[in-house]
Amino acid sequence: MSTDIPSDPQALAEGCADRLWSGDKTSRMLGIRRDSIAPGSATVSMIVGENMVNGLDMAHGGLMFTLADVAFALACNTRNAIAVGNYCSVHFLRPASRGDRLIATARESLLEGRNGIYDVTVSDQAGRTVIEFRGHSKVVSGTHFPETSDQSAEAEA
Repeated sequence: MSTDIPSDPQALAEGCADRLWSGDKTSRMLGIRRDSIAPGSATVSMIVGENMVNGLDMAHGGLMFTLADVAFALACNTRNAIAVGNYCSVHFLRPASRGDRLIATARESLLEGRNGIYDVTVSDQAGRTVIEFRGHSKVVSGTHFPETSDQSAEAEA
């Protein structure tokens, strides 16, 4: 895997997502698909399977939250800085059912210094909103692509 940092923002977003996604075993276990990535945004999806329903035969809220969280994580990690969630809220607006395809779309609402705010909408295959999620991110130390001393000096200039 090349360690050159892509200079194009779209290529950088995709490269960061590739690196984050490669270690995400939970998403693979749940059958989550990465549908699109762009700077500050991400779309992922999953089908509600037989083993993803609760005792009321509805999609389990924790798994729908996980889908939203995956979109949030990808969106806030598109600029080579390691970002983690430090707060989120979720509103469950309607149930989803076994067999539904859920699509989570995350969009950056604010990025200032080390702080970011991302809004995630989870919709079903008919376009009905199921969840509204807002996540706050914090940039921590580290990068997805190693920076050379030349790149660090450029960033400081």
